[in-house]
Amino acid sequence: MSWDDYFAEDAGAAEAETRGKGRTVTVGWTVRWPGNGGAIWAPPKAFSRADRKAASAKSIQACPAAIDFDRRHFVIPCPVDLTLEFRRNAQGQIQLVDADGEQSAMRPQGRANLFIVQPPGEWRDPDRPIIQFTAPYVFVADEPCYVVQAAPYLHWFPTPRPGVQMGGRFPVHIWPRPLAWAFEWYDISKPLVLKRGEPWFYVSFETENPSARVRLVEQEMTPELEGYLASITDVSNYVNRTYGLFAEAQRARPAKLVRPK
Repeated sequence: MSWDDYFAEDAGAAEAETRGKGRTVTVGWTVRWPGNGGAIWAPPKAFSRADRKAASAKSIQACPAAIDFDRRHFVIPCPVDLTLEFRRNAQGQIQLVDADGEQSAMRPQGRANLFIVQPPGEWRDPDRPIIQFTAPYVFVADEPCYVVQAAPYLHWFPTPRPGVQMGGRFPVHIWPRPLAWAFEWYDISKPLVLKRGEPWFYVSFETENPSARVRLVEQEMTPELEGYLASITDVSNYVNRTYGLFAEAQRARPAKLVRPK
């Protein structure tokens, strides 16, 4: 085995296995959507490339470190076709509108259910509005595992988005709450164009064994998981620093939550 192969496949695995940490971690995924129209939420997809066959053994397609990095990402597809832009009203205030108007694929109620503009007092900068979309994907694990949510930086978009996605990281073995998609709009003179099926964001997972592979399975919404979710969802409406609630949540957590469909 070459050093490159060892680095990509087995670095840290032997030491982790002596501590009882396996090479595969099962993570369940499901969608917790309260209303109708749940079919818009497509399953997460393993990241893959449509590269041509490597012309050289030294090409990037054959690099074990690059291969290992890519295959740890899962793609969450965008659920809707939507073009948003900011316009100023008669008073000079900016308002977010559906740029497609009457030709929009979405009704006003659908937009209201899907996203909000955060209050200006919650923006990081007074000139950069933040919008937050519902992204009701829930990930859950029965052993220590963190989900990492990030922008789709491995994909190329001919028209870049006019701002940055705000990432996040939290433990899904303790805090399997639904995700959200938050976007900080840097250039409000340009529209935000979202297309159904295109990469919306990525998730990847951190486990105790750095070489472990994540086995992503569709999760059954059991009464145990539903009850646990109800106890932690939306707690940020009542308290700050929700990480301080992890110890209390873990004490109330059922022994097993992952149950593949």
